[in-house]
Amino acid sequence: MRPLPGKPLADEVTRGVREALAVWTGAEFRPHLVSVLASADEASRVYVHSKARQAGRLGVRFTVRDLGPGAAQDELHAALQALSTDADVHGIVLELPLSPGLDADAALLHIAPRKDVEGLTPANLALIAAGREAEALLPPTPRSVRFLLREVLGDDLRGRRVAVIGPGRTVGRPLTFMLNNRGVTVTLCNEHTRDLTAVLAPQDAVVVAVGHAGLLRPEHVQPHHLVIDAGINVTPEGVVGDALPDLPVRAQTPVPGGVGPLTSALMYQNLVRAVKLQRGEPVE
Repeated sequence: MRPLPGKPLADEVTRGVREALAVWTGAEFRPHLVSVLASADEASRVYVHSKARQAGRLGVRFTVRDLGPGAAQDELHAALQALSTDADVHGIVLELPLSPGLDADAALLHIAPRKDVEGLTPANLALIAAGREAEALLPPTPRSVRFLLREVLGDDLRGRRVAVIGPGRTVGRPLTFMLNNRGVTVTLCNEHTRDLTAVLAPQDAVVVAVGHAGLLRPEHVQPHHLVIDAGINVTPEGVVGDALPDLPVRAQTPVPGGVGPLTSALMYQNLVRAVKLQRGEPVE
């Protein structure tokens, strides 16, 4: 089994981000990213700490707005609206999942699409679904998955077969459209999928993003599979993915160290793109 770490690709993306930020630093401008927490979810806090460390290395201002697990829906909306209209804030991340009882779909409506560096607002997702990715801020985790798929399967993904386990709003759903936009034949699996082993057998790659440690096991996979593990689970032994490690497959991303580092780098690339859109600067 070939390990597939995300750091080499993340380093390449980060170099481009540093170059863009250096231009603004010379003009005494530092982008400001704000992470909004409204839950007690441990995995979200792991992600926030990772973003904060990366921000420090890049020279990006990073603020955490922690509303606590008891935040009300109206309080969350008000915080997001205030950040969206604050000219000193250039990127907003709403950490998901929210506390039980809070509506993420309703909350995301209150983030300005051009500050949505996670690419999860309805406006950005609609552009992706319509095949207009060039106009959108793309979700970093699905982008990471697509980068890693291309690293093994080649840049041209047309005709490839990929199973996505987990139709979540942050990974599975946008990834399905993003792969389709590249000509991939996508099989989307959920908790009702019967005979998972048979469903996965003809696939070129399997992406798992559920949040259930040990979900993907040796009996589910084939030697020709590429496994991309986008799950994150905090256990007493540390952070683990949704797939058991060292599966008998062609290649597999580790957790930690696989999708995560690349996701973080691509989110900061999104911040650069968001700032350019807000400042009226040309974007690629």
